[in-house]
Amino acid sequence: MAEVAGLEPIGAVKRTRVGRDATEPMREDIRLLGAILGDTVREQNGEQVFDLVERARVESFRVRRSEIDRGELADMFDGIEIRQAIPIIRAFTHFALLANVAEDIHRERRRAVHVEAGEPPQDSSLAATYAKLDSVDLKPGAVAEALAGALVSPVITAHPTETRRRTIFDTQHRITELMRLRLHGHVRTDDGRDIEHELRRHILTLWQTALVRLSRLKIQDEIETGLRYYPAAFFEVIPQVNADVRAELQARWPDAGLLVEPIVRPGSWIGGDRDGNPNVTAEVVRLATSNAAYRALDHYFAEITALEEELSMSGRLVRISDDLAALAARCDEPARADEPYRRALRVIHARLTSTAKEILDQQPEHELDLGLERYQTSTELLADLDIVDDSLRANGSAVLADDRLARLREAVHTFGFHLCGLDMRQNSEVHEEVIAELLAWAGVHPDYRSLAEAERVQLLAGELATRRPLVNEGAALSELARKELDIVVAAARAVRVFGPLAVPNYIISMCESVSDMLEAAILLKEAGLLDVSAEKPYAPVGIVPLFETIDDLQRGSSILEAALDLPVYRSIVSARDDSQEVMLGYSDSNKDGGYLAANWALYRAELDLVESARKTGIRLRLFHGRGGTVGRGGGPSYDAILAQPPGAVNGSLRITEQGEVIAAKYAEPQIAHRNLETLVAATLEATLLDVEGLGDAAGPAYEVLDDLAGRAQRAYAELVHETPGFVDYFKASTPVSEIGALNIGSRPSSRKPTTSISDLRAIPWVLAWSQSRVMLPGWYGTGSAFEEYVGEGPEKEARVEVLQDLYRRWPFFRTVLSNMAQVLAKSDLGLAARYSELVDDEELRRRVFDKIAAEHARTIRMHKLITGQDDLLADNPALARSVFNRFPYLEPLNHLQVELLRRYRSGDDDELVQRGILLTMSGLATALRNSG
Repeated sequence: MAEVAGLEPIGAVKRTRVGRDATEPMREDIRLLGAILGDTVREQNGEQVFDLVERARVESFRVRRSEIDRGELADMFDGIEIRQAIPIIRAFTHFALLANVAEDIHRERRRAVHVEAGEPPQDSSLAATYAKLDSVDLKPGAVAEALAGALVSPVITAHPTETRRRTIFDTQHRITELMRLRLHGHVRTDDGRDIEHELRRHILTLWQTALVRLSRLKIQDEIETGLRYYPAAFFEVIPQVNADVRAELQARWPDAGLLVEPIVRPGSWIGGDRDGNPNVTAEVVRLATSNAAYRALDHYFAEITALEEELSMSGRLVRISDDLAALAARCDEPARADEPYRRALRVIHARLTSTAKEILDQQPEHELDLGLERYQTSTELLADLDIVDDSLRANGSAVLADDRLARLREAVHTFGFHLCGLDMRQNSEVHEEVIAELLAWAGVHPDYRSLAEAERVQLLAGELATRRPLVNEGAALSELARKELDIVVAAARAVRVFGPLAVPNYIISMCESVSDMLEAAILLKEAGLLDVSAEKPYAPVGIVPLFETIDDLQRGSSILEAALDLPVYRSIVSARDDSQEVMLGYSDSNKDGGYLAANWALYRAELDLVESARKTGIRLRLFHGRGGTVGRGGGPSYDAILAQPPGAVNGSLRITEQGEVIAAKYAEPQIAHRNLETLVAATLEATLLDVEGLGDAAGPAYEVLDDLAGRAQRAYAELVHETPGFVDYFKASTPVSEIGALNIGSRPSSRKPTTSISDLRAIPWVLAWSQSRVMLPGWYGTGSAFEEYVGEGPEKEARVEVLQDLYRRWPFFRTVLSNMAQVLAKSDLGLAARYSELVDDEELRRRVFDKIAAEHARTIRMHKLITGQDDLLADNPALARSVFNRFPYLEPLNHLQVELLRRYRSGDDDELVQRGILLTMSGLATALRNSG
């Protein structure tokens, strides 16, 4: 499966000869990996299968060159024997995975070229950010205030677009390491093995390993999947980034007391997010938090054991501090009598062993029992490590302190005993039902749900002000109420055992009122996680409203202010250092109102929330619920963060990382470092620099976007919410039904057993449109909005100039158009037409697809008018390369998916047909890289 040489691009993606020359090393890597894969297919499955794969590849390129009609390629798969189709699907899926490796290696290559050429550091790198900070006059006090409580937190979530098994993940990582060696000119590995031979061995392993599971993914599997990024990359990279950023900022402002706490601290939703996922139970919460703690302590044990080997210094040859001597004295092993550092580390090792025995459900390796007491907190462990560090530095051994010990100390500071914060999340409707039952059982009110909002708030506030619990352990409750209480009790155990950062937040999905926030507070109070009646209020878990729909985003600031007006809620926020987190939902707002309306509603909501924080004197932290795809808030992180309104970042950023994007960003150290560096760089710039760039023109610009968003929402609603039969068209023309029916993820595809678009989860909504190559959530309605706004007649030229000016000057507007262009470049209305043929009702098919096609053309036309760019990807050469190199390889996957969907829906119950559909979904998600 080698790439066809000498192809020139057509259509939306154009490349110059210079661009082709620059990408030739990547093309060579793709050719190598593709050729090895092709050889493997031939050797393992025979010439007939190889010939089918090769013919499909050649014909796909002929489609791109417009040499044949797309229908001719589709005919090739019409009626194909399923046992022949499966290896074709697997071949193109594996090629997509290997192309990802080649692209990642090429990005490293290009960055190295820039550095070697002595060019200025590139935007989104910390080096570039430091240069920008150095170019302006920033006062230490202002920097200290802006970065108080600074936090950059990528929050890992479980989503069905990431279906790869651990074996696939590990093998891909080994292939990446081999290609990296080739990048640096090596032909052999460090142990003398031929690199090309090793590539063949690992690609054979890939080919002989099942890509996806036969059984539905369990939440326990998702927990382990999320945790695998720590040994793969996070343990190495996050402490390094934290230490480097602290050193750089403290060198610039030495007296500002910056970054006392680590700035990068990861989070997780896996095992705590029960919104619509009945599989999350108290046992799952315990498993998620305990397994995370296990990973942290297991890492510490390994590092301490290595340090015992390394710090072999003799007491006869080195001086030590009194504190180190006292620590070492607690280990009386005669064999180490002359090795004070080893004895000190043995003490630390033994105390950590006692800690693990008491707090973990499973025990790591490297246990050491000296009968010593446990560490009550990770701070105590860090204090002992600091004793070792201080002694080394005070006695001429700083070079030793700066190596493994420094990394371990930073890791303990960052990960504690909890590893990562597990957020809890539940839908407000569930809270309402459970609280009504608790209040009725306690005799407080027989019918809470009948109360008006003001009455609910008064009742709940009164309950929060007391210490009296509503129920006891033996209360006769419904299964739902008991389950919800048990889950929060499990969260309370995690806070007690692993520390307050183990469960930092309780998120309320579909938060629409103050009572929604207070209901969550009541649950926390029942579990012992909230007490505002005491002299010193106790609130280790933050209450986080999640505003998701367009309407809720517009009302979010008024809801927050109304909550803060309540003394009981204000005391909760006061107990958390006057810090309030608010989560913004990109997915449901997009599904509700379309791409442009959702983006602008989010921007407006952030402006309003920033003003509310200013008025009420709280510190606001925004949590961005972004998905991997643009339709769910995705896109380049650096640009997205700089596109936030003034004051919205404020030193802190929490952002969800979802689907196959997680592996693309964090699967191995170098890539993880680059992506974390990007998040930190953008956070620092958005906090300390003026990046909006509108100045006094902000008001008029906002009015233009108000107008455009309204028009876009109406155009979107006319199709999605008002067109008769649209839901039927969506279900028939995309694999959305199969996403729910097949073994993809642990969570149901809908919150409720309905066919309503509003009840459908945003993930399958976006994933389905991505698979069918329509990509509708990332652009629909925007073209109509621009065209209507510009209009015809004497004002057209002036209005076009307004939009062009906003594109030049305003990062938000430029990012909205850039992200939209990425989606349009990945869409393919020719393939989408093939999917539309799955709709039996011809009149419905024409009515809906014609609207989609017209809006697609309109949107591309308006993008060109505003940006002045014929090429949709003129501002994103990396994606342009990706589209050019890999998209012909997606073509067979799409055609085969349509063919297998048709069979499956016609009643073909062959297990291989179902597996083939799942494999095409996996392959397309892998190839598109941000489909969900």
